[in-house]
Amino acid sequence: MSYNYTLQYRTFDELFADASNDFKKYQLEGIIEPQELIKVAQRVNYDLGLRIYQTKEVMLEVEKHKVRLPNDFYVLNFAFVCNKYEVKTYYPQGTHIEERPIGTVTPEYQQAPPREIDFCTDVIIPQEPTNPCGQCGEPVYNDTCNSCCNNPDSCTLTCKGEVTQIVQVLKSETRYYNQMAPLKITNSKNVDKHCPNLYWDGELRGEIKEGNWLHTNFETGKVYLNYQGMMEDHEGNLLVPNHPKLNEYYEYALKQRILENLVMNDEQVNPSKIQLIETRYRASRNDALSIVNTPNFEEMREVYRMNRKAFYNKYYSMFRSYGGPLDKFTRL
Repeated sequence: MSYNYTLQYRTFDELFADASNDFKKYQLEGIIEPQELIKVAQRVNYDLGLRIYQTKEVMLEVEKHKVRLPNDFYVLNFAFVCNKYEVKTYYPQGTHIEERPIGTVTPEYQQAPPREIDFCTDVIIPQEPTNPCGQCGEPVYNDTCNSCCNNPDSCTLTCKGEVTQIVQVLKSETRYYNQMAPLKITNSKNVDKHCPNLYWDGELRGEIKEGNWLHTNFETGKVYLNYQGMMEDHEGNLLVPNHPKLNEYYEYALKQRILENLVMNDEQVNPSKIQLIETRYRASRNDALSIVNTPNFEEMREVYRMNRKAFYNKYYSMFRSYGGPLDKFTRL
């Protein structure tokens, strides 16, 4: 199966905002709950299939015959065992400079205290210092010490009383893997049926157990994984595709469930609205499935090759034993 590497995504909150915008009356009354609609978006993701999932890759380090898979791992596409690699070191250039805030400095009043005292604010009681810092020897307040104490010259004070430190990040190493070996994977629910690792045969073997561990028959090594990740971002928020034709399917699916919940809560809903949403929902679902399941150029070419091979075996392969010009023609 060929996946889409250019599909854009958006969070469930953005989808819910677009879908609930057409129910402003119920939204202001607080009747619509987004938690009740998350399972609808998950069902639509499952209905559209693996083509909409994010394709990701990672390099894993196997130790003691196993390695933990990424947290967002869903289905394996293919994997290789990387044996040897070359390290190319660069001189420092094209660096990335960051200005990291360290803390703030409390100003000290050198003159007389202010004439007016605000009795509405809480009084700040200075705390007693605890054990001195192990780096600079200065007293430590609130169990924290300034991170610039080991090298005060590396920090600077801004006009706002903020202590900042300049950090320079260097990227000076690149690894080129020049020897890769096939990894035989045992069939499981976390492996795509088109995965070539299911049909490879070799000494290196692996098995995905418990959905998040890769067990191998070799003790240590590096494994490259190409997989379909979960439909969620790095913060764990649910993601949905952001496509003009697919968005309608998601929005009408949410609107259908919103109207269903209103009816179940004995709210007065116009029957024409229910009929309109049902009609638009079926049409948008058919359009979304047709777009997702349409084969791309590579898949159409593979179907053409299989069709041509089938006709060749049916009509021309019987004459191969005779040789001559016909045999040369059938080899094209």
